[in-house]
Amino acid sequence: MVQILPIILAIESSCDETSASVIQSGKILNNVVASQAIHQKYGGVVPELASRAHQKNIVGVVNEAMHTAGIKNSDLQAIAFTRGPGLMGSLLVGVSFAKGMALALNLPMIEVNHMEAHVLAHFIDEPRPEFPFLCLTVSGGHTQIVLVKNFLEMEVIGQTQDDAVGEAFDKAAKMMGLPYPGGPLIDQYAKLGNANAYKFSQTSMPNLDFSFSGIKTAFLYFLRDKKKEDENFIDKNLNDICASLQKHLISMLMQKLKLASHQTGIKQIAIAGGVAANSGLRNTLNELAQELNWKVFIPEFQYCTDNAAMIAIAAHYKFLAGKFCAMDVAPIPNLGIGS
Repeated sequence: MVQILPIILAIESSCDETSASVIQSGKILNNVVASQAIHQKYGGVVPELASRAHQKNIVGVVNEAMHTAGIKNSDLQAIAFTRGPGLMGSLLVGVSFAKGMALALNLPMIEVNHMEAHVLAHFIDEPRPEFPFLCLTVSGGHTQIVLVKNFLEMEVIGQTQDDAVGEAFDKAAKMMGLPYPGGPLIDQYAKLGNANAYKFSQTSMPNLDFSFSGIKTAFLYFLRDKKKEDENFIDKNLNDICASLQKHLISMLMQKLKLASHQTGIKQIAIAGGVAANSGLRNTLNELAQELNWKVFIPEFQYCTDNAAMIAIAAHYKFLAGKFCAMDVAPIPNLGIGS
């Protein structure tokens, strides 16, 4: 029996990126993303504004994805969407749109876990990891070490017990007066600084778990004390501050990732999520690969941040396994891997 290789429209709306992608026979045809600049003036994502922007953007984004892929509604075999985790209002826009389109076209729906999709982004292009592999998922809302057993089976073996590393980057940037999103700016300035200029205390967690609240507090007090001595301290030393902070945060990630590799014996190592775009993290991971004989996998930049292409590739494998969802499905803001 010949297996049908599907054409699927995927929709991502978990936070502040409205995105749509079409996948055909396991190949991503496009990845349309509409960003929301409005949050910059508030120094972070405002949930209500994000939801409204999704409502404004989603029709245009989906139409563009279908048009540039050269696909008609009648060509589709399924509609996929992000069910969670994410912001409730944002998720609701994507889920509702997917439901309406699926009902109108009489198509099955495929729900996708946002974090599992980040992991499966590694299967969009070559090179692709072999199972089992470890994936460090790092974003503004999550920091996890995931044991990936196959396309549909994953287990979180370590995670943050408070703040995510992406939040630590963005909050530290805000403390320094940098605009939102500040994480990429810290990476930019860090390239010009001395990573050994300053030291910050860190919180140590047992086993494979993380904690980033302690270093955020330590960084806040560090800036407060230095500014008492010189009110222009940050401006004069911005590159060194960013380089030192970034080195500490990356070191905390790598300590646990090395431990996970040692405990499991797995040397296929991947990173995913928005912070995976950080050049310091990428460079450090590649250096460790040489030292520890790891085989490292890092997605393209466009597949690190929130995007529908990763939702599409995850939906492709769920389609092949016959994993469809009911039409009365509801978004789950705190949906976990393996749920």
